[in-house]
Amino acid sequence: MEKKEKYTYDDLLEIMKTLRSENGCPWDLKQTHESLLPNLLEETYEVIDAIKKDNRNSLKEELGDLLLQIVFHARIAEEDSKFTMEDVIDGICKKLILRHPHIFGNVVANSTEEVLENWEQIKKVEKGYNTQTEVLKSVPEVLPALIRAYKVQKKAADIGFDWDNIDDVIKKIDEEKNELLDAIKKGNDRDIVEEYGDLLFSIVNFARFLKINPEFALTNTTEKFINRFEYVENTAISQDKKLEQMTLKEMDELWEESKHKEFEKS
Repeated sequence: MEKKEKYTYDDLLEIMKTLRSENGCPWDLKQTHESLLPNLLEETYEVIDAIKKDNRNSLKEELGDLLLQIVFHARIAEEDSKFTMEDVIDGICKKLILRHPHIFGNVVANSTEEVLENWEQIKKVEKGYNTQTEVLKSVPEVLPALIRAYKVQKKAADIGFDWDNIDDVIKKIDEEKNELLDAIKKGNDRDIVEEYGDLLFSIVNFARFLKINPEFALTNTTEKFINRFEYVENTAISQDKKLEQMTLKEMDELWEESKHKEFEKS
């Protein structure tokens, strides 16, 4: 392919076709839908990272990498005579039109809530689901556990299977915590795992009531932990100390100091 000042979407399809051709790249030729799964997941998370860091240049690049994965999968499917990239685009266009009857049809939706309600109802008919259990089971098992729990709870709540208010959610958390503590006292490993899962599930429900994404909330807390730990370790190093030789009390004092530093910056 000749060099251009600016390439197009059609060029991308042609490049992928060339890479997968008989005289193409050995690595690209070897790939399958299954072998590309780690790449697809990695590129998706890198897009999320760029958005969270508000890095527009990085976002542009990472969206390109993610688009490449989509084109790659579509090319493999076309070689297997399953579908083409054009079929993928046609499918998503039809889905968007079908699921936005308030824009492309005569349905009225004046709020975000009404739009989402219509979306779920149309999706249920489109997928041929006859029960809400089928809707719950449609949430992919491969999703991160926190996200899957959140989505399952939301879909159950769509038909009214939900707590009346946030106070009930808090009571449920307390109940599950006590059941976990009781299981710990009894020393039954299987019950401990089960009750711990119940507690996590109820905390995810709490996040839903607070309109918080539990996955992002936990990710932010993990990053905060790493940053504070870094402060503790760097401060210890500056004092010619090793963390292994410090007491928990000494490290905790530095930990509290890092929190004060964060507060001063905010």
